Amino acid sequence: MKVVFHVDEINKWQEATNNIYNLLKLRSDAKIVLLVNGSGIQSYQLKRAQTFIAENPNVSFHACQNAMNAFHMLQDELPLGVEVVAAGVLDLIELQEQGYAYIKP
Repeated sequence: MKVVFHVDEINKWQEATNNIYNLLKLRSDAKIVLLVNGSGIQSYQLKRAQTFIAENPNVSFHACQNAMNAFHMLQDELPLGVEVVAAGVLDLIELQEQGYAYIKP
């Protein structure tokens, strides 16, 4: 099972991470990507986001470069383990082409 969770608003971070926790309880083998773009990019600066990332090494975390530019964020301001993608929309398309189910909390 492959799933991409999409967060494009900062207030959706908690719901997305709750969804991921719940999925992993039932399917610990799920391949999960959390893609963050739009104003949601600011989520990566929250302490709870940094904790979640550290506690979930089997989840992949993507950050949209366009959103980072819009919110004047640099890659070194992201938590360790977050991969920067050129465009969140393109990343979503490519992941779905690879068979990832799309979830938007």
